Formats: sequence, structure tokens, C-alpha cells
Amino acid sequence: MAGELKIDQSLAHDGVCLTVTGVQGGLYTVTAIEETLQKTNLRQWRPGTRVNLERCLPVNGRFDGHIVQGHVDQTGVCTDVQELDGSWRYAFKYDPKPGNMTVTKGSICVNGVSLTVVDSSDDGFSVAIIPYTYQHTNFHTLRPGDVVNLEFDVIGKYLAKIAQRMSA
Repeated sequence: MAGELKIDQSLAHDGVCLTVTGVQGGLYTVTAIEETLQKTNLRQWRPGTRVNLERCLPVNGRFDGHIVQGHVDQTGVCTDVQELDGSWRYAFKYDPKPGNMTVTKGSICVNGVSLTVVDSSDDGFSVAIIPYTYQHTNFHTLRPGDVVNLEFDVIGKYLAKIAQRMSA
């Protein structure tokens, strides 16, 4: 993949949008600033940490899933993993204070993976993972207690902001 990248392109790493600053051979370089380190789980990464990579949508590309910007809103914690006869249910908790929220059948991005919310509460949600997603992302490595990057639905964030302004 590194051979296809160019300097200045964005590349999401577990849902964190990072700009490519160098490409040499089969390797590329990105930079994470303090703002990024404070809002994501990047500080916990070590050599060998598996991360999901996703390139930006080309203008002539097909839109699939929900609008994912690669701008992590906050981290959350995996609280439960259940194997369900060929699929998996993952539960997560997060801090609702910044105004982020989920809704059942709405969209959420966990470690850069666009997913549909199965169950939603004020400070948590669950998602169902199909075998393909389980095998081709880092979901198969997630355990209760693991910290994940969360990007909430951008349309929902705009609607919440509008509602907040209207009630003020």
C-alpha cells in the first residue's frame, strides 16, 4: 500500500486521520500532534499493534457506509464481547458529556470501522460484527478493557448542535 501513497494524502489509522509526510520504498511516515494523542488511543500503540487502515474516498468512488471523516471524537472502552453462533456482539462505554450520542440503528465508527448500532444507552452501545469484519479488521484482537477510538455520526453531531442552539 505504501507505494500507492503520496505525501499530503490522508490515511486513517484505526479511524484517526493522519497525513502522509513521507514515502520511501515500502514504508510511509505520518505525524500525530498532541491534539491527536489526547483524543485517541495512539499513545497505547506499541510495535506490532494491529490497526485498521483506510484510504480516503476518491471523488469518483462509491459511497458505502456512513460519513466517516477520520476525526476521532473520543475514546471508549470495550466492556463485553459475546460470540453468537457465527457473529459477535461487542459492547462499549463512553463519556456522554462532550455531547456525543448513539441511537439504535444509527452509525458509529469504532477504530475506523463504520458500523450500525444494535443497542444504545446514554453512555454505551453495542454493535454486531459479521465474520468478514471480524477477520479483516482488528476486532478479533479486542477484549473487554481495551480502549478504542470513537467517531460519532457527523450528521447526528450537527443535529445535536442545532437543537442545543435552538433551546438556548
